[in-house]
Amino acid sequence: MTSKDRSPERPGPQPKEGGVSIRWDDSTMRSLYANVCHVTGTREEVVLLFGVNQTWNSAQREVVVQLLDRVILSPFAAKRLNLLLTRVLREYESRYGPLPSEGGDQPQPSEQLPTG
Repeated sequence: MTSKDRSPERPGPQPKEGGVSIRWDDSTMRSLYANVCHVTGTREEVVLLFGVNQTWNSAQREVVVQLLDRVILSPFAAKRLNLLLTRVLREYESRYGPLPSEGGDQPQPSEQLPTG
């Protein structure tokens, strides 16, 4: 995508009187594809790891995931992300039908996050 393909400002709701206007600057944004996401964290941060499953043969005994990016969030930002993703997925499923969960209804983390 070239710089002329990008819009200078993203459309969005106008701020109320005395409100703050947000301009999304995508001039240095990059896009990537990920079909794997892993989440871990500590009391101070939540870490999202994004990658691509490189295993094409289902008979392979080892799954290779090429990690591409790591996003580190504060717990507060992670909670806002959770709310946004929940809303987006709820709308998606109301339009296109329920998404099946791989590996059961509730995915279980490979390790428990610390609680204190």
